[in-house]
Parts: sequence; C-alpha cells; structure tokens
Amino acid sequence: MYQRIKDLREDADLTQIQMAKILNCSQQVYSNYELGQRDIPTAILIELAKYHKTTTDYILGLTNKR
Repeated sequence: MYQRIKDLREDADLTQIQMAKILNCSQQVYSNYELGQRDIPTAILIELAKYHKTTTDYILGLTNKR
C-alpha cells in the first residue's frame, strides 16, 4: 500500500509537499504514510483514492485494477 501511494503521487508529478497540501497535512506526516511509519487514516485513504481517481481497494493492494 505504501509503495502504491508513492507511485500514484509520482505518476501525477507531485512532490510530497504538494500532496500534503492537497490532503491538508504536513509533508512529514505524508512522508510517514509513504514510508509505512504511520497508519493512513480512513479519511485520508478516501481522499487519496478520490484525488487519483482510483479505488481504496487498489491503494490497499486488494486489487491490481486501477
């Protein structure tokens, strides 16, 4: 899951700082999500899926279908 959110961010040509602003969190918090050092809250997971036009199942690794 953590690699997927990083890949989605990079595919969108966004920096961690830009993604953090979109999610209304700090860059450090977002970095911790990507590194797997902090659990991703459900609300953030949903916002990530909406922003990247994918499903939470894809982000969570339950499917490979974007």
